[in-house]
Amino acid sequence: MSDITQARPIVVSREAGPKLVGMPSFGVSGKPTVAISVVTAILCLALWWLVAKLGLVSHLFLPRPDEVLTQIGVVYRDGYAGASLSEHILASVLRIITAATIAIVIGIPVGLLMGLNRWAKGILDTPIEFYWPLPPLSYLPLMIIWLGIGETSKITLLVLAMFAPICLSAQAGVRSLPLERVNAARSLGASRLQLFFSIVLPSALPEILTGVRIAFGIGWGTLVAAELIASTRGIGFMIMSASQFLATDVVFVGIGIIAICAFAFTAAIRILEAVLVPWKGKL
Repeated sequence: MSDITQARPIVVSREAGPKLVGMPSFGVSGKPTVAISVVTAILCLALWWLVAKLGLVSHLFLPRPDEVLTQIGVVYRDGYAGASLSEHILASVLRIITAATIAIVIGIPVGLLMGLNRWAKGILDTPIEFYWPLPPLSYLPLMIIWLGIGETSKITLLVLAMFAPICLSAQAGVRSLPLERVNAARSLGASRLQLFFSIVLPSALPEILTGVRIAFGIGWGTLVAAELIASTRGIGFMIMSASQFLATDVVFVGIGIIAICAFAFTAAIRILEAVLVPWKGKL
């Protein structure tokens, strides 16, 4: 009898393979939140309608959502305070765009210079940090005294409100630049100009665009204060004028228009971010 036993062939399953282990998610992990936002908005509108319908707040101070919608049609058809709704919106949008253009053209170079040069940072940091926390209403009287009641004072007030976040964001973008990238570019023989346009500016661009988005939000928030200065056109003027006559539904119309315009500007900047800095949040 043979001591040799017949070995059975080992069959390896083709389905067996390396098992991937899923990493636990962190934060929102890129999952869409649009549905949650829509449901939240619907619930807020329903709560508003319910509070107004039950009379928990006086109708003089809180009209129903359907009454506000009706008032939008009235203002669109008849205008308000001697101007059409489109004229009010156009006046406000032009002021915001003009102020934002000036703030961007000045704020980005100044912020980049502060991030690159310690003398520039030492000189400019103090005045910017001094006025930046001040609410625009605090220096609104100075704008009227120095610049009068024309468009110059309104635009200047908006520029001051929008300049600081853009400037400080550009500076933060330069300061957050890893030195390894700079040293690698220098070792490859990059000139100062090439270093700025190929390394510094692209690295600071995400922070700059975030600053621009924040600045637009602050600009729309300052718009009502800016249009207090002897205005006859503008959404902020319409809100303040309506509040004096307790036309709460018109006030809600103005607030809604500002919210829609601000959302549209923010969405446009987010699209610009997706085009210019597609790597943001992925590194």
